[in-house]
Amino acid sequence: MQSASVPFQHILIFSDGACSGNPGPGGWGCVVALPEGKIFERGGHKESSTNNEMELRAAIEALKLVQKRDEPVLFYTDSTYVIRGITQWVWGWMRKGWKTAEGNEVSNQDYWKVLFSLVSARQGPAQVEWKYSRGHIGTPGNERCDEIAVSFSQKKWIDLFEGSLLNYPVAIYDLPVDEPLPDMKLKQEKKVAFSYLSNVGGAIYRHKDWSGCERRVKGQSGAKFKKAMSAAEEVEILNSWGASLSDLKEGD
Repeated sequence: MQSASVPFQHILIFSDGACSGNPGPGGWGCVVALPEGKIFERGGHKESSTNNEMELRAAIEALKLVQKRDEPVLFYTDSTYVIRGITQWVWGWMRKGWKTAEGNEVSNQDYWKVLFSLVSARQGPAQVEWKYSRGHIGTPGNERCDEIAVSFSQKKWIDLFEGSLLNYPVAIYDLPVDEPLPDMKLKQEKKVAFSYLSNVGGAIYRHKDWSGCERRVKGQSGAKFKKAMSAAEEVEILNSWGASLSDLKEGD
């Protein structure tokens, strides 16, 4: 951790979101520290939500608190979704009419539009600098926001502080050492099945896709079916049914 040894000239923000189940009851929390030494904590609940939605809501509510201030904002969050979305992905989404690269509607786009508006309004020296704060490593601001968000997600009472930094029990200016965003997890390609096998009354058919296999076994008493991911697995399935490749017929 590093402590500020000189008066802090930025607006300092920490935020976090939580969800009891994903989706499920959600909560968000944020802490805003102003340069003159005032602290504001905010939080809220949504009955049905997601982690990402609550992370966005926390960021939005924090920036709404300071939208009339012209100091630069130092914004810490453990949400790579929020940081990458507002600094990288949002430009492509807008060019494509709020569609993803795959042509799907952008999730949480109403929240993204509000967040983009709030961030874009902060021009020049008032801009937002986004910082990644790894969660659950003891960073006081992050831990406090997590406590607020989790409490709201579980509908537990929690006192929200508003007042002087001198009376604030959280060491909000103990900031994490700068670190890059973690690498994105690559989406694994869905493996295509080698074949689908159906066994109705001992007559075994190979199908190229599940729809053909389903049509044959649906409503058939005692019907069996299996997906084979390779030729070898296909043989194993046939053997388990007391059959061999010579017993196999081609289906639709």
